[in-house]
Amino acid sequence: MAVPSEFTILDLTGKFTMNKALTDPRTDDILAMQGVGWWKRKAISLGTITLFVKHFKDDAGVEHIDIDQTITGGIPGTSEQRTLTWTERENEDHLFGPVLAKSRRVKVDELEEEFLKVGWTPDTLEHGVVQAYAESNTPKSGKTWIANQTWGIGEINGERRYIRHLKFTGPKGEDIEAPLVYDYPPMPILNIDRHIHGRHVHIPIESNLIRLVRPFTNPWLLALLGVAYIISFAFFTRAQSFITAADSFIGCTATYWLANDGCGLNGQLCAPFDNSTFEFRCPAQCNNVILQNPRTVGNEEIAFKPLVVGGGDPNGTYRGDSFICAAAIQAGVITHSKGGCGALQLDGNFTNFVPFTNNGITSLGFPTVFPLSFSFLQGTTLDHCEDMRDGALAFNALICCLAFILLQSRPLALFWSLVCIGFWHVALFSQPQGPPPKLDVAFGTFLPVLFIAYGFWRLAVRFTFPAFSCAPLEASIWFLGPFWVSLLNNLTFDKLPLSRLTASDLGKRAGAITSLVVILCVVVVLVINQVRVIRKTGWLPHYLGWYILGGLVILVLALLPGLNLRLHHYILGMVIIPGTAFPTRLSLAYQGLCLGLFLNGAAAFGLDPILQTAADLRQDAALGSLLPSFLTNSTNYNNSIPFVDQTITWDMIPNSDWDGFALLVDDVQRYAGTALNFSLAAFDSNVPHFFRLAFTSGAQAGDFTKPATLWPNGTWINPLPGPS
Repeated sequence: MAVPSEFTILDLTGKFTMNKALTDPRTDDILAMQGVGWWKRKAISLGTITLFVKHFKDDAGVEHIDIDQTITGGIPGTSEQRTLTWTERENEDHLFGPVLAKSRRVKVDELEEEFLKVGWTPDTLEHGVVQAYAESNTPKSGKTWIANQTWGIGEINGERRYIRHLKFTGPKGEDIEAPLVYDYPPMPILNIDRHIHGRHVHIPIESNLIRLVRPFTNPWLLALLGVAYIISFAFFTRAQSFITAADSFIGCTATYWLANDGCGLNGQLCAPFDNSTFEFRCPAQCNNVILQNPRTVGNEEIAFKPLVVGGGDPNGTYRGDSFICAAAIQAGVITHSKGGCGALQLDGNFTNFVPFTNNGITSLGFPTVFPLSFSFLQGTTLDHCEDMRDGALAFNALICCLAFILLQSRPLALFWSLVCIGFWHVALFSQPQGPPPKLDVAFGTFLPVLFIAYGFWRLAVRFTFPAFSCAPLEASIWFLGPFWVSLLNNLTFDKLPLSRLTASDLGKRAGAITSLVVILCVVVVLVINQVRVIRKTGWLPHYLGWYILGGLVILVLALLPGLNLRLHHYILGMVIIPGTAFPTRLSLAYQGLCLGLFLNGAAAFGLDPILQTAADLRQDAALGSLLPSFLTNSTNYNNSIPFVDQTITWDMIPNSDWDGFALLVDDVQRYAGTALNFSLAAFDSNVPHFFRLAFTSGAQAGDFTKPATLWPNGTWINPLPGPS
């Protein structure tokens, strides 16, 4: 970007990157006339040109400017050793061939060409520009051209820039006047250089750090440590997931009973109901796993909490559809932070599940009979039970810091290290698609992730990482902080009351719309600032055009019939990251955030499509189907009739779309057929009962009604409107 106000033509020492948006586009024509081949010119046009300048005076007071030029990936360009004495010297340049060159510091009044004299800041005019003259050594090279340049500080878009004015004369007398504009990397904040109350305070933290760790920056050391890391991480992963028996692993939503009619008539599909034990291992953080859609338990509805019913009686008895791991956390069998192993036994029929609160989890009560229950046993034969994700997080975060600060890896090697560490941390530890992790699925996703990550490098990262090579400590803070925050999305952004950016989801949770508005306001402010940065570089029309085109494509996709647009968070990372291709601190932070979002989404959920059907998005929510209605109600229920003679009735099928009914009694399917009534003779009159009814088509049930309740005193409570 801009050079600091104290930077002048008297000392050009530093690192500069060519700004291709502000530089004259005819540089390729100039290279062609200098005899540079098409392949080399193409590499130069695609790559990022970086100058490493050392400006000094020798013992005799003569100025020298040594310049090493590289292209993206460390490809060497031209090297220049300029002595400002206006003495002609012959140089064999690997790009241009034999060249005659001379340089000097000169006042602009002594120059003849107007283009070389104008556009400089007052301090540059005061100190004199650097004139660098070069021409081909025609007898040796067979080429004829002249490149006459002046170097100095100029002002573009209100910013001080290092600029070269090039007046080029080609072999046929072609005359090209081209400004070459360069970006200057941000000054390290931690290199403190201030004047406070008349005193000069100089604490070069970054510079001292770079000097101290220079012995550790050998590429072979990086390769050796890379091999050591892979071996260590493999053993870490084995201890985490591949020593305990695979059939003992259960997920955070594992349960013995399925919702609504999922277990079939009288629960036959979920048998056996008792006389069975099971040893299990749960992952950590299971109390963060919640119901994303409302679930009916008796006459209560629960959402956005772990499903746990009962556990408050002396034996700690839970209803069979409780999440086993959340129940185990509540019962103290395992912990939230480490997970763990336990054993349970199925207890069959149980009446009156008692609610209670413990270890941050509050269970529901259920005052009637349920055919399947379980309780936890003391002890287990399983070992290697503790979840090691916290240790893995500390290990991987430390390795990332070492790569930034201690090893100071080349930008490309550093980027690929972060991609691989981030992806496999999510896939194997923080959010595996298991448990245990599905390695075949992870490797299947990893290859396309690498291709997309290469696109990130080409479009954005290669412009920011090199700019912060002189500030590794600061870069690690700006990049790694947002990177790990978004990579651990399940512990950070998932805490917001926003599960998916779909219209149906925004109305489900309190605070969702408020959170979305706040996020949008923050995003708008950040986007405006980034647009300001892009405008200053001259790239705004380019980026604006591509983003408008992308927006139009998304608009077309959103209008396709039968499909819904779904912007997964990994897609958001892909959309945002091209607009961060600028060497600023905020761009570095944005890239860390976007890369973490992308890796989390891809590793944890796969590369889900941007378009999905309504069925894909619905998950286990209500279908929106037609609801039947009970004819029995609070008005006509006759509690003088003995309970064994009581029947409940409902209205007939309204159309040919449906062919029967499914009835849930106390959350268990007790009837499926075409009858319009059901006898209560088989049920206990001393406990409440809850009835939910749905139409069926074949074996498929539609939405169930909300529960009608019959209390032991004979009071009938009509169901509320809507599906359950």
